[in-house]
Amino acid sequence: MEFSLSELNNVLGDIKNLSEGKSDFLNFKNISIDSRTLLKNDLFIALEGKNFDGHNFLLDVLDKGVKSVVIKKGMQRLLPGNFPYWVVNDTLEAFQKLALLKRKKLNIPIVAITGSVGKTTTKEMIGGVLNKLGRIKLSHANFNNEIGVALTILDTDIEDKALVLEMGMRGLGQIENLSKYSEPDIAVITNIGTAHIGLLGSKKNITYAKCEISKFLNPEGVVIIPENDPFLEKTLKEFWKGRVIKVKLLNIENQKDIFKKDNSLRGFYNPSNKTILIEENTFEISLEGFHNASNFLFAYAVAKELGIDFAGFNKFDFAILDGRNKILKSVKTTIYDESYNASPESVKACIKNLLEKPKSKFFIFGSMQELGEESEKYHKEIFNLIINSDIEKCLFICDKKNEKIYTNYLKDKKKILVLNNIKDVPKEINKSTKKGDSILIKGSRCWQLEKIIELIN
Repeated sequence: MEFSLSELNNVLGDIKNLSEGKSDFLNFKNISIDSRTLLKNDLFIALEGKNFDGHNFLLDVLDKGVKSVVIKKGMQRLLPGNFPYWVVNDTLEAFQKLALLKRKKLNIPIVAITGSVGKTTTKEMIGGVLNKLGRIKLSHANFNNEIGVALTILDTDIEDKALVLEMGMRGLGQIENLSKYSEPDIAVITNIGTAHIGLLGSKKNITYAKCEISKFLNPEGVVIIPENDPFLEKTLKEFWKGRVIKVKLLNIENQKDIFKKDNSLRGFYNPSNKTILIEENTFEISLEGFHNASNFLFAYAVAKELGIDFAGFNKFDFAILDGRNKILKSVKTTIYDESYNASPESVKACIKNLLEKPKSKFFIFGSMQELGEESEKYHKEIFNLIINSDIEKCLFICDKKNEKIYTNYLKDKKKILVLNNIKDVPKEINKSTKKGDSILIKGSRCWQLEKIIELIN
């Protein structure tokens, strides 16, 4: 899918320094921000960030024989006198506008996902269910910010049948910006939790930030949200006047609720065989836990919107991402690797899953970040949950600044050991566990707990 000179001029303004007769040769194959992977038929945009500046690589770009570049005003001095270029005030904004141009050229449904917990797993599940349509493009890894979302759109191929975008945020207005330059058809808000409460200040602000996903949604589209969150429903109405689907997962014992007549989509989870009953269909999924079954309900709702026929299509073996839903078995123990990140809601969900395991249970817990003034409160909630459970032992890792606070709080609770260095964890856990035991590993990204897994017996 090429970008023509006229299309680019409409978005970026008129090209500068274009000599007569050259316009016929200015179609571009792709938009690139990486001088290392750039091809000569690509258009290079010099992005600026905290730790990089694409303008520093313009000489490398020119050596590759490109036909033109997009640069920031004032950087023309870095180009040869006769070289054609576009000049803009903000190259990131230009990059996003070109992503929107590509999005408008794509004749495929676009699904956007946000939420405090579970958005990456839900994205993978949606991709797995939509595979029945053909090849599906998903946000790679954590490409969920203003650069990553644009890159994903620009990397989408004409042969892809749908695009699934993950949208993250660290402040108000950021998801609105992502919605503006992607114009989704379906929006999913997995939940409203306390992740980033230290940055946004309140759950109210988190709710507003997540609802921004609907700001530039296709008016004929739909927003899919969890049931029983009245503030989310009320807030969403301020942003979105179109269709809303509410989903709710219940335990299989509550199946009688299936006869309740309302506009919600309900699923019923049977943990004994990891099956989920939704409407007339029973599904088996490869991921354990009530929280993953709940994520699957969102995937089902999206697939139903896009016309997926579930007849004979009811067993799903989803991709397992590093640090999420990963089960590692050794001769001695079973490790449940949820090390990628942590929030109060996700930690509680993983503990609930751990408690269903046989034999002794252990928890390696890295402190949760970005909780601001509420941090101590949320950590104590988790400690109390552990103390009142049948978890044998918890190794809690925190920084030295908070070590004394938590040590004092837990001084009579031998079940929880407070450490300030992850290097001390393997020795402690190895001497405590025996054959057949289960170990949950969960913590914020800063701890990089995945590095200690190979040291655990």
